[in-house]
Amino acid sequence: MRLTAVRRTALAACAAALALVATACGSSDDGGGEAAGDGKGKGDKAASAAPAAEALTAGELEKAALAQADVENGKVTGVSAADDVAKDKVKADGGTCEPLTFAEVGVPLGEPVATVKRSWTEGPKKPSGDQTTEEAIGAAFDLDKALITLASYDDGGAEKAVEEVRTALGECAGGFSFTAAGEPAEIAKVAEDKAPGGADEAVAMTMTMVGEDGDEFPVKVVVTRKGATVASFTVLNLAAAGTGKDFAFPTEISDAQLAKLG
Repeated sequence: MRLTAVRRTALAACAAALALVATACGSSDDGGGEAAGDGKGKGDKAASAAPAAEALTAGELEKAALAQADVENGKVTGVSAADDVAKDKVKADGGTCEPLTFAEVGVPLGEPVATVKRSWTEGPKKPSGDQTTEEAIGAAFDLDKALITLASYDDGGAEKAVEEVRTALGECAGGFSFTAAGEPAEIAKVAEDKAPGGADEAVAMTMTMVGEDGDEFPVKVVVTRKGATVASFTVLNLAAAGTGKDFAFPTEISDAQLAKLG
């Protein structure tokens, strides 16, 4: 997803809500949600003695991609042309943080045999009867939007891709900048999260992105490997994009996608 465009949409919606509740989209200096999992940590690494898995073909990868029938909540679609950024349109400032840049915008690392992308948008939450108007408005914007990228590799390419992300995470905690499809973006900092389960290995992080107005907001990025396939997830929460508060990574989506990969 084009994160700057999504954030502008969230902020515009918040501005409209101000006509009803002046404080519904106020800024916050502290996190309002829990990070993915229960703390920081590295995902499980695959045993080195395991035989190399075979790459999925384009047809097999398409069948393994998340579909509407695989989720109980929200909507699964293909990605729009605006969200499908080509690799040659992504430029990181310096090569060290390039793997994180690619993961954030949904561009596969290396030279995959096949790739597939999906978009998932969380369904609206039903307000409880005892919520105030302000709380109800906040709940209406508390929706996650995820870009899911699958890439299948030959000759250990999947393992190499995850390792490059893990190495870059360790070197780019202080932030970095990049350009995607001509739009500049700045990451103020990167913090490792506990990775979701279900993969042979996984790396999870929260990237703190700097908006056009200088405000900061979180973006969740998770890169997983199942056999010779890398599944990466970039998640933005619409409410968090407006308030800057933290939110939890939606493990229901990674669980569903990784289960389809076997």
